[in-house]
Amino acid sequence: MKKNVENKLIKELAKEFEFDVCKITDAKLPLLAALRLKEFIDSGFHGEMKWMEDTFERRKSPINLWEDAKSAIILGLNYGPKTNPLEKNNDKNIGNISVYAQGKDYHNLIKGRLKVLSSKLISKLNTENKIKIKVFVDTAPIMEKPLAEKAGLGWQGKHTNLVSRDFGSWLFLGVILINISLEYDTSENNNCGSCNKCIDICPTNAFDAPNKLDATKCISYLTIENKDIIPKKYRVAIGNKIFGCDDCLAICPWNKYAKKTKEIKLNDNKYNFDLKKLLKLSDQGFRNQFSGSPIKRIGRDRFIRNCCIATGNSKNEKLVPSLINLLMNDKSSLVRGAAVWAVQQIGNKQILLKTKIQHLNFEKEKSVIDEWYT
Repeated sequence: MKKNVENKLIKELAKEFEFDVCKITDAKLPLLAALRLKEFIDSGFHGEMKWMEDTFERRKSPINLWEDAKSAIILGLNYGPKTNPLEKNNDKNIGNISVYAQGKDYHNLIKGRLKVLSSKLISKLNTENKIKIKVFVDTAPIMEKPLAEKAGLGWQGKHTNLVSRDFGSWLFLGVILINISLEYDTSENNNCGSCNKCIDICPTNAFDAPNKLDATKCISYLTIENKDIIPKKYRVAIGNKIFGCDDCLAICPWNKYAKKTKEIKLNDNKYNFDLKKLLKLSDQGFRNQFSGSPIKRIGRDRFIRNCCIATGNSKNEKLVPSLINLLMNDKSSLVRGAAVWAVQQIGNKQILLKTKIQHLNFEKEKSVIDEWYT
């Protein structure tokens, strides 16, 4: 089968399985991608994400992950939101959740489609039982964004995320590696120019320079990957965000070409609940509420920690009783400590003094006690 016929078949299958864009490139990454990753890790910008360090050699290039790989098929699924995510930053009584986590877990959705697509592709191409395929969705040590740039889906902006001419900031990526050479698409130029809006808007100043993100300062890292206490210096800047942050994505001028997603499973806006309701979630309640959601993976305690920070920033005195209930009764020291900080942000002096005395009468965890004094 000629390469152009193979490519046509692949792109027809991509449309059949409702991917919004499909491009093909060879399975090698330029040296610059590996050098950037090495600098990121050497600088300690990966924080608790030790898997990035442990898998560096495999992550450098797809052929290090699978030596038989010849080509990479990159598929994009648009998850463009209905409204500008920046508007939610001003509603202090909600838990603001990143666009990508508004609906069902995209990993499961995309991987399922990729597997069926791949099976169909093999059946049409594999006349001699020689064609092999592997699929990836953000969970294996493969650098999807540099591959997507090389394939021509977009370019990595100064915020390190992919930017598309047609879809702005809102593309989920899936990768199919295949052990045959195909006809390749041309790479995309970087079209950021002199724009620095994504750098300037970051609430926690997480960018050391364009293309250099210190993940340990990033709100997405702090609310999702970070398993410990959120450093005090970042808490006010977090605002109402309880799972991720879209500010650097949403501000990008290329979003003027973005389109609302057609995939309802990815963006149904059902998780932006009132903070008062979220603060009451038990472990089982959390599991039930976020079944099938990427939010579930951080667990109830980290999630309520984030909700406490957002509640403190809300300045809503009506939420003080909910915070006091957590700091007095919750089993998690992570939650109790965050609740102490939050109630100090809102409560009046009389309430604070009474609560502090009662709380310190039984609290044994040093990290929680320190929240009253540091």
